[in-house]
Amino acid sequence: MKYIWEGKNWFDFKYDNAALLEPLSKLRVLQGKLLGRAASLDLKLEAEAQGAILVEEAVRTAEIEGQKLKRDAVRSSVAARLGLPDGVGIRDRNVDGLVDVLLDAVRFHDKSLTLERLNGWQAALFPTGYSGLRKITIGKLRGNEPMRIVSGPLGKEKVHFEALPKDRLDQEMRLFLQWWNSSLGSMDGILRAAAVHLRFLTIHPYEDGNGRLGRALTDMALAQDEKLKVRFYSVSSEIMRMKGGYYKILEDTQRCRVDPTEWFLWFIKCVTASIEHSREMIANVFTRVDFWNQHAQTELNERQKKVINRILEAGPGNFVGGLTTRKYVSMAKTSRATAFREITDLLDKKILRQLSGKGRSVHYDLVWPKMAQ
Repeated sequence: MKYIWEGKNWFDFKYDNAALLEPLSKLRVLQGKLLGRAASLDLKLEAEAQGAILVEEAVRTAEIEGQKLKRDAVRSSVAARLGLPDGVGIRDRNVDGLVDVLLDAVRFHDKSLTLERLNGWQAALFPTGYSGLRKITIGKLRGNEPMRIVSGPLGKEKVHFEALPKDRLDQEMRLFLQWWNSSLGSMDGILRAAAVHLRFLTIHPYEDGNGRLGRALTDMALAQDEKLKVRFYSVSSEIMRMKGGYYKILEDTQRCRVDPTEWFLWFIKCVTASIEHSREMIANVFTRVDFWNQHAQTELNERQKKVINRILEAGPGNFVGGLTTRKYVSMAKTSRATAFREITDLLDKKILRQLSGKGRSVHYDLVWPKMAQ
């Protein structure tokens, strides 16, 4: 066979369970540790963590397709939808559509997946009806033109993959949606997410947007597995890091060059790495949790807590110029004498450390939790 979809029941992917057991077990341990830590977040910090991951997911899933989104526009769109600060700013209809799709997939992972819902997602990705300068079909399955993945200059294109023909689309999508429902709970959730990704991209049901939708479905499947309506790691971010390997393993699997086991192994590796890198994305959130856990029994007044939280929100090294007595006065709305006394108290309690300077030019920083370093 030239393509995997030419086989009978091609979507019933055969893989070597024994080969997957060890890497899958290691992934589950990492996943458990991350989600265990995340469970300690209050609603405000959970929303901040979700926002950071969602910004990264939106930027990277678009970047995989060669689309460069302005991070400030993505951050503004995410903030507006999650009720975070800075929710009014640069607006971009394409960004808003993508963020809406990603949020819908995760927040409503327990809602029925239908063709109408998928059509709505695809239309949301292209609010103008154009992909770049090209007018495309939106909100419905692709037309009769062959769907090929190609690279190279005009006239010398290399065909990496050709999706199954139009006359099979309706049946294949019906089977896909039936399987989506029947497979939930009947196979390992990580492997199901891997199968979702491979199967959807092999069908390639739309004229454009298949990659972004496939990764949204992957997030949805992982959210169903974890029974959470929040993501704490970004698979698209890791796919972007491993982009060359991603396209190669997809092509090799879809063209029957390798056993599907190789795809499942690659996917497990990808999710494992995304969890390992997730702490970097939401480090500031976990740093605040670590700090207040460390100082849970330390007696502090409300002014001191307010100033500390402002530094924590900025993150290590990001509170411009460090803390000074003048800044403390401004933030705490207190006198210079009180500010000096309360700063001295924080130094004595090993919450602040002196950085540099003398007299009025003295600067301070937090003693950051070792767990977050």
